[in-house]
Amino acid sequence: MKARSRSDVYRQLPSVDDLLRNPELTRLASEEGQSAVTDAARAVLASLRATIGEGNLDETGIDLALSGLAAAVARQLRRNLSHSLRPVINATGVILHTNLGRAPLSDAALDHIRETAGSYSNLEFDLARGERGQRDVHVDRLFRKLLADVGAGVPVRAGEPNSPVSTIVVNNNAAAVLLALNTLAENGEVIVSRGELVEIGGSFRIPDVMAKSNAILREVGTTNRTRIADYERAINEKTRLLLRVHRSNFEITGFTEQPSLRELTDLARRRNIPLMEDLGSGALFDLRSIGIDKDGEHSVLWSLDSGVDVVSYSGDKLLGGPQAGILSGRRDLIARMRSNSLFRALRADKLTYAALEATLLAYVKGDHNAIPALRMMRLSKDGITQRVEALARNIAGSGLSVEIIDGESVIGGGAAPSATLATRLLALTHRDLSADEISARLRAFDPPIIARVEEGRVLLDLRTVFPEQDEILASAMAALPSKMSS
Repeated sequence: MKARSRSDVYRQLPSVDDLLRNPELTRLASEEGQSAVTDAARAVLASLRATIGEGNLDETGIDLALSGLAAAVARQLRRNLSHSLRPVINATGVILHTNLGRAPLSDAALDHIRETAGSYSNLEFDLARGERGQRDVHVDRLFRKLLADVGAGVPVRAGEPNSPVSTIVVNNNAAAVLLALNTLAENGEVIVSRGELVEIGGSFRIPDVMAKSNAILREVGTTNRTRIADYERAINEKTRLLLRVHRSNFEITGFTEQPSLRELTDLARRRNIPLMEDLGSGALFDLRSIGIDKDGEHSVLWSLDSGVDVVSYSGDKLLGGPQAGILSGRRDLIARMRSNSLFRALRADKLTYAALEATLLAYVKGDHNAIPALRMMRLSKDGITQRVEALARNIAGSGLSVEIIDGESVIGGGAAPSATLATRLLALTHRDLSADEISARLRAFDPPIIARVEEGRVLLDLRTVFPEQDEILASAMAALPSKMSS
């Protein structure tokens, strides 16, 4: 049989209108919409024309492609109409994985989102008075409970006897820092140590945020050594704020020096200048309870109790809730931020408030295990070992080489960058595929499985895998060798 020319093959391709007359596609159009099916048909035909033009199909391949056009359109339609944002299984051992959405929400938070988002709510309505209210009251009352012990042993600021702590919420911590700097230091100087001019993920830098706030950066000290005297010498009539920034994703070790928080609070009081601390992660619990006992790693309560006037922190990191930027501190300073027009531009929505309120209620009840991220941090190595061994038994004989090894989990999200949690890992290899190829195939599962690749092995850390997902992992591992051979 004479091979068809490229032009002959092109003439065999149906038009979009002809293809859409296929009964299967007519049915799909009635279910999913004519426009969506038409877009999928155009995409399939364009892809096939490109493949034919590249000469990548033989006679058999051309016939198969032409006979399977309707099925190809159906597959393209499913891809077009499926969610891009999907749940994945986090087997990396990074608890607050920024690329994977940081802290997973608790069941209570999900329930509260569902019940308030699916109907009208009293987001900004005072039920008692029957008039407009403020959205931040829903969480400020809980922050007041959680931060009620602030002030014990700390000298009282003049004019602010026993001033209660107040809290507001914006959409993320960068927004919180921007709002605070603009409110407290617009057109004035903010003093920061050179060793704290951090850059976080996505190339966002503290100096850039400060410039956008219209505050003026005044650097003091050196990268590795800054003394309290450096701050004192830099204070002048333009100084509006002292800023301490948590080194969220790195540490400076060796020949170093940094003023204590007590030294900074004493200086702030003597010179009547507010002191702000950008904690970044912002725990509402004692970090020593999960084995982190390092200088510079402390809770929001500890900072406020030490005399810091305003603390900014994230909702979806060590707090274990939704993405949010939180500002807690002196009531008068927080009130100024609330009245800033930027506050409305940066405010959080009702879904954030619902999730945050439910998360904070778990803290008020003392039920830290209800918060997934905190529960993962508290998992013991022995408990993880039992699950790893069970999973290894379930995939025995699958064709994968499996080894159980010691390893380390990390907090992630810029929290305690050098702190690690002991764990046990499942190390996978296969004689026919590289670790990168195995990892890619795991990502192709539904749901995708995200693992680590180190030293030619795929590593699975069950610390960040929910126990109910262990069975999914086992099924994926068992199916992996058959997929490799197909």
